[in-house]
Amino acid sequence: MDPAIDYDFDRQHIWHPYTSMTHPIAAQGVVSGKGCELTLDDGRKMIDGTSSWWACVHGYGHPDIVAAMQQQLHQLSHVMFGGITHKPAIDLSKALVDMTCPTLTKVFLADSGSIAVEVAIKMALQYWQGRNQPTKQKIMTVKRGYHGDTFAAMSVCDPDGGMHTMFGDNVTKQVFIPAPLTSFGFSALQPSADNANNTLAKADSDALTQAFASHHQDVAAVIIEPMMQGAGGMRFYSPAYLSKLRQLCDDYDVLLILDEIATGFGRTGKLFAYEHANIQPDLLCLGKALTGGYISLAATMCSDEVAKGISDSPAGVFMHGPTFMANPLACAAANASLKLINQQQWPAQIAKIEMQMKAELADAIEYEQVKDVRVLGGVGVIEMHHTVNTAKLQQAFIAQGVWIRPFSNLIYIMPPYIISTDELSQLTKAMKVVAASISAPQTQSNSAFISHG
Repeated sequence: MDPAIDYDFDRQHIWHPYTSMTHPIAAQGVVSGKGCELTLDDGRKMIDGTSSWWACVHGYGHPDIVAAMQQQLHQLSHVMFGGITHKPAIDLSKALVDMTCPTLTKVFLADSGSIAVEVAIKMALQYWQGRNQPTKQKIMTVKRGYHGDTFAAMSVCDPDGGMHTMFGDNVTKQVFIPAPLTSFGFSALQPSADNANNTLAKADSDALTQAFASHHQDVAAVIIEPMMQGAGGMRFYSPAYLSKLRQLCDDYDVLLILDEIATGFGRTGKLFAYEHANIQPDLLCLGKALTGGYISLAATMCSDEVAKGISDSPAGVFMHGPTFMANPLACAAANASLKLINQQQWPAQIAKIEMQMKAELADAIEYEQVKDVRVLGGVGVIEMHHTVNTAKLQQAFIAQGVWIRPFSNLIYIMPPYIISTDELSQLTKAMKVVAASISAPQTQSNSAFISHG
């Protein structure tokens, strides 16, 4: 092991996400990254199957993003955004307004995905104050969702599998609808229905209609991850569900917040996942791939109407302002990342990844402990019947030369868009080798949820 990495100190003093300080999962020392590969301190290389929690879509060490950050670092690495503006923030906001749907005209730049969700929720609540309906204080969402670890974001995560029970009355009680049942994408259980299901199941329609009829007077907004519930189970659901949700929001005067922190910028096969349903949100949360994963940055976008409602509220201003809001260095990275996205190579890349994952993962459905195999865009999932042992499986994947981090009962990959055919085959092969080796229920050693921001 590289003596520069003090594993004893790390284990004794440093928190890692969702780990115990008394029984931590062993952390791997990474010294560099290039393309789709991470190099460990002992010289071993791993193909990254998670894009560093879904963010590094262009891979590591991309020369365009690195050059943009280096130039900005020498010019202006940070400056407060209160009373000051700068070109990187303006250029980024222009790009976001141009590439999203016409309703989204206003941009709030924050520093993480969780904060983007906090901002969206605060915007929705303050909007209704400006519309003289201050009783609209609740947020409605679906079960099995995940939107971040801060308190407002946590309140709209799954109430059963999330963190509500640990923090009691400090977590605001929101309105929950059953998770969507109408599936979408490729499933090895129903291969003939691949991407075809755009008819909403009656149970979904009834649950949505009843929830709006019962709660609309108190609900400021609905928040949902479009097309894919990520950390709540990698569940893909039908565009028809989003269409119905948009219709009901319009009918009952409720704002629609779409959390595209994980799905935005091409991951599901559309530039933004809401395009599958051909709808437009009132507010949109972005993060992760916004900078290509090179530095933390997030954005909350809203419509003119939402912005006006906030400005008409008693405060007269929007009550939020992070220290690192619109950080120039992060904006420079985002501008470089979005230029790569706008070169339009990602549609062919994602289509190729999707096709290869379908072909190479489908037969894993035959394994004894596998419950389902599903694929949507650049997301491939093997769902097991039982919860897996994350620590044990991580080591098994490293032995296969790949970095895949399972959670709950899911073995999944969301690789960088630039991944080669051979690299992707190494990932899918490792997924199947490890899945086939699981013959009995495992004990999960950490939370079922993974970080959003």
